[in-house]
Amino acid sequence: MRNFVASSLLSLSFFLAAGVASAQEISVAAASDLSFAMPDLAAGFQKQTGIKVNATFGSSGNFFSQIQHGAPFDIFFSADVDYPRKLDAAGFCEPGTLYEYATGKIVVWAAKDSPLDIARLGWKALLDSRVQRIAIANPAHAPYGRAAVAALKSAGILAQVRSKLVYGENISQTAQFVQSGNAQIGILALSIALSPTMQQGRRWEIPDDSYPLLIQAAVVLKSSKAKNEAKKFLDFIKSAAGREILDKYGFRRPPRN
Repeated sequence: MRNFVASSLLSLSFFLAAGVASAQEISVAAASDLSFAMPDLAAGFQKQTGIKVNATFGSSGNFFSQIQHGAPFDIFFSADVDYPRKLDAAGFCEPGTLYEYATGKIVVWAAKDSPLDIARLGWKALLDSRVQRIAIANPAHAPYGRAAVAALKSAGILAQVRSKLVYGENISQTAQFVQSGNAQIGILALSIALSPTMQQGRRWEIPDDSYPLLIQAAVVLKSSKAKNEAKKFLDFIKSAAGREILDKYGFRRPPRN
């Protein structure tokens, strides 16, 4: 009997310990424009709470589809508020957790050794004969790709450059096309252009009125097994410490916040 009780207590303590361990980390689906900001946010949050953030980066549209099909994420950071809104309306989200955390910006970017003076030329740089490929994110599922197309239309040059466009799966892959030389110019997220590996490049900030507001939002998912921890991370994003990191990467406060 004594051995049975001891064994039962040992099993119970094992399962309790396993539960504590699993609750000390969360899984985040994050839009690729957060590729550099999110590690800083995760590090600050872990230092404050001891909770680890495991982030997967990709296009917001692809995550939207994956979450609808049961992808096991705790929280979703989207580059387009419409995706979290649709998930919330369909019952995939923890009620009351949808939060608009930032507004994104797009820039024309080229490597620092580019012969083109991007800041001076602006849109004219894309029309230069030396530019054979212009990288943008795929507008079918990447909000930054849709913003790029809208801006090109607004500038009246979409028809002239359409044959030059090459499409990245997400904004990070789009940046890689330009970094590697496979494209001479890219239309990228400012948060990517400000990253340590790209901030020395040539860039021109596209006027805000050239494309719809890129309002970004996060939401805790109803299927999460670590809702409390995910909500704590969302609270950190809302805090002064979280805001400072977002500001560092060029994210602005959304109109409502």
